[in-house]
Amino acid sequence: MSTWINSNEIRSQFSALMSDMYQNEVPLYGDLIELVKDINQETLNTHIALEQQLQQTGELPRLSQERHGAIRLGTADELKNMRRIFAVMGMFPVGYYDLVPSGVPVHSTAFRAIETEALNQCPFRVFTSLLRLELIDHVELRTTAEQVLAKRQIFTPLALALTEKFEQQGGLNAEDARLFVEQVLETFRWHTEAPVSQSLYQALHDQHRLIADVVAFKGPHINHLTPRTLDIDAVQNNMLSRGITPKAVIEGPPRRHCPILLRQTSFKALNEKVNFNGGSTIEQGSHTARFGEIEQRGVALTRKGRELYDELLQQARACLGCAPDESNASEYVRILEETFQAFPDDYQVLHDQGLAYFYYFAKQDQLHNDDLSVNTENISALIQSGVIKIEPIVYEDFLPVSAAGIFQSNLGGDQQSNYGVISNQQIFEESLGASVFDEMQLYAELQQKSLNACLEQLNQRIALS
Repeated sequence: MSTWINSNEIRSQFSALMSDMYQNEVPLYGDLIELVKDINQETLNTHIALEQQLQQTGELPRLSQERHGAIRLGTADELKNMRRIFAVMGMFPVGYYDLVPSGVPVHSTAFRAIETEALNQCPFRVFTSLLRLELIDHVELRTTAEQVLAKRQIFTPLALALTEKFEQQGGLNAEDARLFVEQVLETFRWHTEAPVSQSLYQALHDQHRLIADVVAFKGPHINHLTPRTLDIDAVQNNMLSRGITPKAVIEGPPRRHCPILLRQTSFKALNEKVNFNGGSTIEQGSHTARFGEIEQRGVALTRKGRELYDELLQQARACLGCAPDESNASEYVRILEETFQAFPDDYQVLHDQGLAYFYYFAKQDQLHNDDLSVNTENISALIQSGVIKIEPIVYEDFLPVSAAGIFQSNLGGDQQSNYGVISNQQIFEESLGASVFDEMQLYAELQQKSLNACLEQLNQRIALS
């Protein structure tokens, strides 16, 4: 009987090859990796408590290899097969993201591992968007785009065959896993030859740059890879010194003592040469899509916490009166910091008010007070007395407004479409061929599992004493 390669290992192999490929294609990404590596080491050297926190939660070993990527697909069949392929790597669709109200004609999910151990072994994620062709208001152009997409096959025959083999036998051996990773990588590779004419590309581009990026190419080339930093402000401030031009504003919440959710920045997308198929001639042109992104992750928020975050973010943007960009970046940061003073910046308070999710760790040597009952009603008191220590559960997912902000800044900040149709999760899941996982439920289950284990350890100690 063959020995199957663990899906975590397949994902790790793929993530490493993807990073190497993208670094070769976009050398500036390699410079970004070096900058993030340096900033992370400096941060760990000066913040011992942060290093201890990451060690406690299991995040420290994964930090240097942490990446997320993003792709954009054109059809339901492409999305469905992508789901099958990611399943081989132990990655599942988590969350539904509606980017249409922000002027980006896609809806999305994030493929990632869902177990803590799997995430700590390889936290690779891919934010995967499906183009909404029905939002092209020009009927003839929409029909042409559908025809172009119907002709293409973004997966190699062997990648699909190995995926089917995995599904039938429940795993892949070492050689099949190696071939699978190599074959799937081809789907994400950049192609300088486009199968459409320059005039069709321009017509799609005039509708929305992202539509041209999806329809006019042979496949969904990875458009960015994102390392994780421990201090995104330091990265933003040091990018220029490394010859990297950052976007004007860091997306997400302001800088805080206790980071929440996700903060992102990027360097501007590259203008790359493309050969368009003009029929009897090759037409030389260019395309702008691929860029480098950096993220800083904080604690995952509960539904109550997300409601407060969304409310405060909306207030800040309403106060600014327009989209944040180069012209108002400092003013937006000031408004954001002032507005978010209403969001508690202390882990104990975040816990006690039910705003964020946490791991629980039993400190049995602190269990001295016989009058203090060890049960769910006394969690806050047990934390305050030092019997239980809490550490933040890292946010593994994404933010629609931030994703749209990154897309818009790299696809042309002057382009803002107002679509009358709102994305629909049911339509997306029908295209996906499966339901997406509720990320809030995953975090809640993770917290409850941690709490149960912690209380069990403490009560066992009491029983033995």
